[in-house]
Amino acid sequence: MKPRWKVVIVDDHAASRSLVAETVGAQGGLVAGNGSRVEDAVLLVERYKPDVAVLAVGLIDGDGVDAARQVMATCPCALVLLTSRTDSRVAARAVEAGVLGFLVKPLRPEELGPTLDLAVSRFRELAAARRENEELKKKLESKRLIDRAKALLIQRLGLTEAEAHRRLQKTAMDTRRPMVLVAQAVLLSVDARSVRPSK
Repeated sequence: MKPRWKVVIVDDHAASRSLVAETVGAQGGLVAGNGSRVEDAVLLVERYKPDVAVLAVGLIDGDGVDAARQVMATCPCALVLLTSRTDSRVAARAVEAGVLGFLVKPLRPEELGPTLDLAVSRFRELAAARRENEELKKKLESKRLIDRAKALLIQRLGLTEAEAHRRLQKTAMDTRRPMVLVAQAVLLSVDARSVRPSK
């Protein structure tokens, strides 16, 4: 049976780390690994690819917010910050670093499940939105390249827009290449007549 979450815990206090691990297990999660340093956070996340990492603010070699920033730069996952006090400056830095949830020490077990669920859900939503945004950018860039290639064919060969489009489309089909690659070839070509004519 799949665990509710696969979790990495990074906290310099062994007792706190144990409590979080025990609570994760009691609520259907799996602790994939744990550590006490900023460098552990990155290594553990890269190694285990968890759903969520729980990072304490204070770590042996630095700050949980720095760990969050490094994780998001190398192997992003949902991040929850575990802190013994509420500090608006730390919270602001944490949000900027990509932290999606907060737990306060001493940990109250009833808060862990909803906080991890929310962080994982939000991370997935943001990742999906980023993917959609990247796909939209690629489509827009492809359309721009194709439009520029059509304009070049119209200018050089005196074609209509529909004819130029058909010329690119046919070349793409004949060469079994995406239309955007044909458009790039046209734009890189000194002579647009190198595009195969339609019959």
